[in-house]
Amino acid sequence: MLWTPFWRFRSSITESDTQTDHPSSNRLSLSTTRQSSIMRLGASVLSAALVAGTAMADSYPWERLNKNDSMLLILDIQEGLYGLARDFDATLYKQNIMAHSSLGTVFDIPVVITTSAQSGPNGLIPQEILDWYPNAPLIQRQGEVDAWDNSDFRAAVKAANKTQIIVAGIVTDVCTAFLARSLRAEGYSVWANFEASGTTTKEIRDIANDQMARAGVNVVSFFSIVCDLMRDWRATPGAKELLPWLDRYLPAYGMIARHHRAAIEGGVVIPGEEDLPK
Repeated sequence: MLWTPFWRFRSSITESDTQTDHPSSNRLSLSTTRQSSIMRLGASVLSAALVAGTAMADSYPWERLNKNDSMLLILDIQEGLYGLARDFDATLYKQNIMAHSSLGTVFDIPVVITTSAQSGPNGLIPQEILDWYPNAPLIQRQGEVDAWDNSDFRAAVKAANKTQIIVAGIVTDVCTAFLARSLRAEGYSVWANFEASGTTTKEIRDIANDQMARAGVNVVSFFSIVCDLMRDWRATPGAKELLPWLDRYLPAYGMIARHHRAAIEGGVVIPGEEDLPK
């Protein structure tokens, strides 16, 4: 059934009543009653809309990451699998996986690491990552493709007692996408760091990210995760803790801070700059 705004419906009735020749008082009374009823209905709809709008204004329009309810998964980011990640420049991708993996160090959130056939061709987790989390569970899967099929991995995730999970892995369309959708099916909220998951082509990456998004996974950037966890530069961790860390893992942002510091400490206005708009 087509939906018609109440004011248009009212207008059509009024025009019909006006154009039809019914001089009797009963007809006029009926028309007036109908118009009055429609006006009351319209007022009720408008009132309900205002109440709903007020409620929406008081709530955040999407689920936010909460550092007190979040955990980090480092999924099959292994030295032997690294070469499969061809949708990013190799140098950039190493930066991306290290940035993702270090999230737990700065936000102090639980970390679970898992590998697939690490004693075989898939290789080890980079030693730097293992050094960051000497006490984190390291689940060595012997055959399960979807990490959620491994009972030890499931137990480690559940033991963290968090509902929000940040994940990235190699490869995007298998390791990351399979696990992310399994986690959604279990009722977890999932944030997939698309910059730290790699696969063989950009086209495959895009398809996998779309599959995850349609399953309710938040497919987001590294900096989006950082800012959502932090929320306020005045918080702890905030600017003081994050700027040196971002200088390493998001150098473009670090350079902004460096430039600002240099300008404040020893900056000199050169001729012509004083004439620029403020």
